[in-house]
Amino acid sequence: MRADRLVSLVLLLRQHGRMSASQLARELEVSTRTVLRDMDALAAAGVPVYSERGRHGGFALLPGFRTELTGLNHDEALALLVAGSRRGAQAFGLGTALASAMRKVVDALPHSSRATAAGAAQRLLIEPETDLLARRSPTEEVPEAVLTEVRRAVFAGHKLRIHYTAADSTPVWRTIDPVGLVTARGHGYLLATRSGADRTYRLSRILAAEELTEPAQRPDRVDLNQAWQERSTRFRTGGDQVTVLLHLDPARRGELLETALAVRADDEEPDEDGALRLQATFQDARHAEWALWQLGTSAEALAPQWLRDSLRDRATAVATRYGAAPGAGCATDDPRPGGADAPASSIRAG
Repeated sequence: MRADRLVSLVLLLRQHGRMSASQLARELEVSTRTVLRDMDALAAAGVPVYSERGRHGGFALLPGFRTELTGLNHDEALALLVAGSRRGAQAFGLGTALASAMRKVVDALPHSSRATAAGAAQRLLIEPETDLLARRSPTEEVPEAVLTEVRRAVFAGHKLRIHYTAADSTPVWRTIDPVGLVTARGHGYLLATRSGADRTYRLSRILAAEELTEPAQRPDRVDLNQAWQERSTRFRTGGDQVTVLLHLDPARRGELLETALAVRADDEEPDEDGALRLQATFQDARHAEWALWQLGTSAEALAPQWLRDSLRDRATAVATRYGAAPGAGCATDDPRPGGADAPASSIRAG
């Protein structure tokens, strides 16, 4: 809303002093033309804002200007409730509201505490997108219109009509009773019921949503943490689970624990070659093959045989692909030290 944006403009100028139109546009995620129009509106409303030209010019407020602009709207209050994780705010479409709310919180602080708080905030980083191994956290794009309709239905207790695409399925329209929203590992989920049965929908797979006026059939109170745990348990114990016997480099055990449903050691002591003998349970055959492939030669599937065959066939296909020069008949410079005579890395197959 424009009123909220005008408030944010004043708060930004109060907290940062002089700012250019392009800086303000980036902060508010609007165009510079919109900022210029908003500045005219502020001046017309009597806010003492002025502009300075030149390389170090920009917009600023007259010294000493202050007004009570710190009232929080509904979405900003919700954003503060999930402020412990900015990723959660983004997953539910509340990222912009969170930024606006935090500007109001900072402005409400006494002047003596404002600089200290701002400086302390710069010393903390929570849930960065990239970790020390340069692995970028996955992000999901969910249309703002979808998130808005879903949130409204959840908070108002109304039925929700969604156009949903399950994995490897054609999108279909479904009418559901929304229960609550959950974010896990950067992904957003909608907990709901359909015809009285529990359902969990991934927000990124909702193509369109429409809040209905009919009341949702759901309990007045809900323990989302317990509901999520129960659904996670059912997910992990359902499906065509696969148990794999494998040898694993102890240094990669943490990675296996992160992806397998369960891991049990036949013997806590490594074998003569230093490998651990483990039994790992996966959701299904596809999950098992994917997890073992990620571990490369640090793991060897001992059983079942079909998994060994599948991994061997995949490794053979990769070796064949890279065994020939790229682009039939095209010569390329060999980047390996020593050129083409240098030994190539071998691929171990069972």
